[in-house]
Amino acid sequence: MVSTLTTLDWILVASYFVFALSIALYFYSRAGKNTTEFFLSGRNMPWWIIGTSMVATTFAADTPLAVTEMVALDGIAGNWLWWNFLMGGMLTVFFFARLWRRSGVLTDVEFIELRYSGKEAAWLRGIKAIYFGLLMNIIILGWVSLAMETIFNILFPGMTLFGQESFTFFGIYISAPLLLVGFLIIFVGFFSLISGLWGVAVTDIFQFAIALGGTIVLAVYAVNIPEIGGISGLQEKLPPETFQFLPTIGQTAEGFAVLSLSFGAFAAYFGVQWWSSWYPGSEPGGGGYVAQRIMSAKDEKHALFATLWFNIAHYCLRPWPWIIVALVSLVLYPNLEDSREGFVLVMRDVLPPGLLGLLFAAFLAAFTSTFAAHLNWGTSYLVNDFWRRFIKSDGDEKHYVFVSRIITFLLAILAFFVTTQLDSIRQAWGLVLTASGGLGLVLILRWYWWRINAWSELAASLTPIFLVILVMLGVPVPGIVDPFPMNLYYVVGITTAVWLIVTYMTKPTETAKLTSFYRRVRPGGPGWKPLEADNPDISSDGSLFPLLGNWLAGVVLVYMALFGFGHFLFGNYLYFTICTVTGLVALGYLYWDLSKRGFDTIIEVDDHGEHVDAVDIGRTPEKKG
Repeated sequence: MVSTLTTLDWILVASYFVFALSIALYFYSRAGKNTTEFFLSGRNMPWWIIGTSMVATTFAADTPLAVTEMVALDGIAGNWLWWNFLMGGMLTVFFFARLWRRSGVLTDVEFIELRYSGKEAAWLRGIKAIYFGLLMNIIILGWVSLAMETIFNILFPGMTLFGQESFTFFGIYISAPLLLVGFLIIFVGFFSLISGLWGVAVTDIFQFAIALGGTIVLAVYAVNIPEIGGISGLQEKLPPETFQFLPTIGQTAEGFAVLSLSFGAFAAYFGVQWWSSWYPGSEPGGGGYVAQRIMSAKDEKHALFATLWFNIAHYCLRPWPWIIVALVSLVLYPNLEDSREGFVLVMRDVLPPGLLGLLFAAFLAAFTSTFAAHLNWGTSYLVNDFWRRFIKSDGDEKHYVFVSRIITFLLAILAFFVTTQLDSIRQAWGLVLTASGGLGLVLILRWYWWRINAWSELAASLTPIFLVILVMLGVPVPGIVDPFPMNLYYVVGITTAVWLIVTYMTKPTETAKLTSFYRRVRPGGPGWKPLEADNPDISSDGSLFPLLGNWLAGVVLVYMALFGFGHFLFGNYLYFTICTVTGLVALGYLYWDLSKRGFDTIIEVDDHGEHVDAVDIGRTPEKKG
């Protein structure tokens, strides 16, 4: 039953690489004009490209494998470990997307000196540029690469390169599959350094289509093989609780069961994690490559609809093919030591020649998309917020584009080195969320409360990291040593207390800086009352309650679409109808409210992201407060 890649398969794989490289070469000249073109596509990208690029970036080689592991451990409900992030994603759609676009910055780290004043703001900007652009970024790239190595190991057992199964470079052991990942990384690095964001984003459209289409084909083939017998056969061969969509609260799982959470763990996931912790692609208040894509949008309307489309595609379109394949793997390979391998084994054993090559190309596309986006995003921090800010501030645009290309390639090499040092990514998810616990609230409030200053954000960034380091050194800090997510209560509580104390013990941001920020971004809500009184000529966004209604409707819409499609797949037509009607009501409310509120701000920026003009067209002042 084992399939091997045929000549047809390899032709499909080669065609993918030729196409991707052709796009990169096409955008080479455009990307080389200036850093705004290289990192933000000239701020002229439409919403559908931006949103699809976001979701393609989150569709990494490791994602279907991670979902397979969740389903193997806890059934379909295990996906709530990441489905809860939707609530934070919808905050970005309605509360932050338009504000990011108005800010006119090149990166979300540059935002720090737009919002805060003093040397502490410069230090915070430099620290975060290195921490996120270099340290955190290469760890993320490392675990994505590690997943690609797993795929190579399964598809090509006993692989050799140049007649050898392994190599040693400077004392580092590298298997043949990992070396092949290294060659792939070099290709992605070259692709990224010549194409800029336009090339990355346009290729993302193609990559997402291949990756999604390939996994749909795999799911259809896998569920209809004789050993499974369709959806009904799948349901007969697995315990009924496997197919529950909601976690069981207050029970303990015994053996294989639906995701079972204590009330405390449930409250941590749904009441704390999604707004308190930083995670790539799901940052509270937007951030990272999501903010980068938002700031590349044509205008505020495109920024909002890009993030809305991203959340719909991210939570509604992608998961079900992965889940179906994961369920099939439980039937075909019930005793796997590493359940993540089940997805690739189904792919290897079920698909015929040609389709196997298509899905292998889909994994390569998913890997390339994520890796290229992270390289471009990380480089934007290191160039704009470290090199330009602290090393050479008087260079011309060609100099910064050249440095960007050099750093892009060096990041790729460094990420490969980190991959050689990683053994497992099982704990990385919880570690990242714990090490940023409590930071999220500052990232949200800095837009809506004037009193937040640079020291607030610095304290919120460093405190959870310090707590994690203490635990890793063996210091028995009460509560922090508890397993994730229960430790979030303590980490978030301590971090919040620290940054609030620091906020009130330090001076506020200078009034001139606050005024400049308020006039530029025009945030609404009661947190800017002092600035609102001093700037009566500025029409802010007014009350936040309409945005809260949009947020709630958006959350309902996406969850109903997610569950409705699942109920349709499994023949639960009553629940499908309920979800569909509820989702349509939420969609209708969003359409009505967004049409009423409108998008009427034109913002012009120069090549450095500086505002040269801001014109309000037909704005009807709303009641403020």
